[in-house]
Amino acid sequence: MKKYLSYMLCLGLILTLFAGCGGDSSSTSQEAETTQTEEGNALGDSEAMVYRSLYSGEISSMNYLIEGATNEQQVAANVIDTLVEYDSHGEVVPGMAEKWEVSEDGKTWTFHLRKGMKWFDHTGAEVAEVTANDFVASAKYVCDPKNESATDYMILDLIQGAGDYYRKVSDYYGTLAEGVEKKAEDSGADFASVGIKAIDDYTLEYTTVDVYPFFPTCLTYVCYMPAYGAQLDQLGSDFGTAMDKMYYCGSYIVTKYEPQVGRTYEKNYKNWDADNIHITKIDLTYNAEAATIGPAMVLRGELDYADISNNILDEWKSNYPEYLSKSRAVPDYSYFYCFNFRAGSGSPERIKTWTDNGWEPENWDKAVTNSNFRHAVMSAFDRDYAMYALEPEAENRKAVTQRTITPATFTSVNEVDYSKLPEFDNVDQYFFDEAKAKEYKAKAVEELKAAGVKLPVKMVLSYRSDTSDWEQECVLLKQQVEKVLGTDFIECVLYGGPADGFLRQVRRSGMYGFMRCNWGADYEDPSTWAQPFGQNPEIRENDNVVEANSYNDMDIYMDKEGELTPVLKAYYAKVDEAKKIADTEPRYKAFAEAEAMLIEHAIVVPYFIDPASYISTKMDIFEGQYAPCGVSNLRFKGQKLHENYITMDEYTKNYEAWKSKMGLK
Repeated sequence: MKKYLSYMLCLGLILTLFAGCGGDSSSTSQEAETTQTEEGNALGDSEAMVYRSLYSGEISSMNYLIEGATNEQQVAANVIDTLVEYDSHGEVVPGMAEKWEVSEDGKTWTFHLRKGMKWFDHTGAEVAEVTANDFVASAKYVCDPKNESATDYMILDLIQGAGDYYRKVSDYYGTLAEGVEKKAEDSGADFASVGIKAIDDYTLEYTTVDVYPFFPTCLTYVCYMPAYGAQLDQLGSDFGTAMDKMYYCGSYIVTKYEPQVGRTYEKNYKNWDADNIHITKIDLTYNAEAATIGPAMVLRGELDYADISNNILDEWKSNYPEYLSKSRAVPDYSYFYCFNFRAGSGSPERIKTWTDNGWEPENWDKAVTNSNFRHAVMSAFDRDYAMYALEPEAENRKAVTQRTITPATFTSVNEVDYSKLPEFDNVDQYFFDEAKAKEYKAKAVEELKAAGVKLPVKMVLSYRSDTSDWEQECVLLKQQVEKVLGTDFIECVLYGGPADGFLRQVRRSGMYGFMRCNWGADYEDPSTWAQPFGQNPEIRENDNVVEANSYNDMDIYMDKEGELTPVLKAYYAKVDEAKKIADTEPRYKAFAEAEAMLIEHAIVVPYFIDPASYISTKMDIFEGQYAPCGVSNLRFKGQKLHENYITMDEYTKNYEAWKSKMGLK
């Protein structure tokens, strides 16, 4: 998922949103008298159960059809419903669609909408009925290049005809003079050719490019949400820029939106599933120092939630245990270390930056294509040691460390977790092992010298300069790798990239040698974890790739000679093979074979998922929705406020009950 946030920002957002799953807390929940105060209006007694929290990261807009970041998507998750959603135990269940079926060839999905669902404005006044046409209208908006949706790929890549429509409209826009109004309908492209159709007001049909058994899980993502067509046509780019610039059909209605002041959500009493919406008002207050002042406000009874940072954790364990609980580890977002395979052959700007910093780009490019060099680094990388900067508790680190890029518990086949399929039986031998690291080093030294590589090789470790935990992680990584391999072989160079535009200026621009990257799942299928490493051969000059995938540029070696080329050809061939398989068991087996290649050849090093960090909350996090992908995890639906803050004993009891229902050990 293209959610471009640093580890700490992403973690803070996830914890603040309290995505969770079912379970019972021993605390007594507040009883909310949810009576409407005005006949015919969707707003009612908002003071019955009020949730209060701070936030420090302001949203760009509420336009869920174009925004790609978690922070913005949290709004839509709570005010716009989806065709399907997840329950508290990770099962896909009916949402706005009460039922659906797929055609015999597996490509046409038909969804039958509930009748009587409504759109409301920010005052709670009814506007219109939600129909299948609203899903078509929103998809057309997403597929219009002028709107620059960050999530359009989820439709363009999966829906029949969508990519062709987008390209035709885009080509037409390219012929227009500057200042000429862009209208997709003037391009000659017909959206009727796209496989998204309203058969009638309550029947919606999607036709996919290929057989995608996971397709319903895609529909929990923002780009598949509905929007009222007439309003989209009227507002265009102004859609979602204010609370009165959009309509609502979800659990809540935004009744206050003041940037850098706060947002308020009030329960939609006329929602189709109103009985499962317990919190009647969500008051979110902006404060740039939320992480610092939040815990103190909890102790004064002024907030219902706060993150408890590591620097005050011991104090809270000793003095305030009755306020201390945990979040949960979520398998929808994976962190992994990537080698950068193009430092000295990218853009002139890239080469100049590397050269000006003394990073020796051509030397790095020769070294990184050597398998023994990469394996030496991978075997010298003590992930537990480096992760201490992010998570000081050993038990937590162990729980979230991953052996595969696809997180454990993300999905399974025949009751076997995907990460434990036999295809991954060989990967563990490549992780931290000092003896093996030195063996790889000895082999690499001879091969690198023969290839003209100068030792020590400079390996750039990049991080966001405003993220102290990430910087400290890189310091620990440098210490460990240089200690094991020796500074005669490798020199780790620390580089603090800019806080603003870090993604664009560092990862996408290839300003790193070895760096922690991340990806979030778009749908519940292992193919989503292959997306970051896909080929991007569309932009070329004289048969040379000018733009490769933006994670590690490994795909440029499809056009070169060397030991990496046959590995990558085998990898991409296996991914292509897997994508064409409809049956789950052989499909997952093929994707596992492909993913194992990246690990066994030390191209990508799996790292961790977000740990269950300490928080203070009045919500039992296991009562809400739980999902390995989409926005269900960001919803308050299903959650209740309890009289007291959840304690660790209560958390443990609820967690064990939830795991039992999930069939987890």
